[in-house]
Amino acid sequence: MDRRQLADFLRRSRERISPQEAGLPTGPRRRTPGLRREEVSQLAGMSADYYMRLEQARSPQPSTQILASLARALRLTDEERDHLYLLAGHRPPAARPGDDHISPGLLRVLDELTETPTQILNDLGDVLAQNAIADALLGTICSIREGERNYVWRWFTEPSMRAPYPAEELDELDHYQVASLRSAATRRGNDAASTELIQRLLRTSPLFADLWQLHEVVACRHSQLRVDHPIIGPITLQIETLLTPTENQRLLIYTPAPGSEDVTRLSMLRVLGTSQFAS
Repeated sequence: MDRRQLADFLRRSRERISPQEAGLPTGPRRRTPGLRREEVSQLAGMSADYYMRLEQARSPQPSTQILASLARALRLTDEERDHLYLLAGHRPPAARPGDDHISPGLLRVLDELTETPTQILNDLGDVLAQNAIADALLGTICSIREGERNYVWRWFTEPSMRAPYPAEELDELDHYQVASLRSAATRRGNDAASTELIQRLLRTSPLFADLWQLHEVVACRHSQLRVDHPIIGPITLQIETLLTPTENQRLLIYTPAPGSEDVTRLSMLRVLGTSQFAS
């Protein structure tokens, strides 16, 4: 049980939900955002004193029943709920350790999809494998070379990584990268690999450090990729995600909308080909 992190996550989650979202009247003007402690305790069916001790990192380990009630009261997503359980020292059913050994099944799917950009990533954002057309499309921003393959590290330490993406999406992508990494690290039990990556990012990127303090956990996966490719120009692709049974690896398939100009642009890329973005 990580009392300090549990307390921080409960407080941050409480501050993010409005009384209206929780089904409570707004009442008089509030001095702080979100719900009050007593409102959370009321919604969760527990004493206000016990909830206060949870937020002050002074409580004994809460039971799974209490955690389930808190997850409902705070309107947590599945991933946020799992994060809550893990911080409290209870492993949710879906949580399993990470593994960089690519399953034969994923590799077979990757080998079959020669005409469609496809990648295999682990839960920390390491690009483990990608086919030739994915390399042509995303070669510079997603590399499989050792030391360059972690997407989150490069996102926050290399300005060129952000250049192909629309400026209006960068803030959302910043939050997504940090929240996704926190979720993965907790599922791994903050193992050596995740801890080392997070500490390097905290030391190197002030932006990452600021976002890390928000204690956000990823709520959804991106379903669309928009980049401005130096050869074929702007392209929008839909992202289909296949997870391994242990949820520690994912296969991403990028497809254009039927009949769109993106189909033509992707076909052009197959003909022209390039191993990397122009620098």
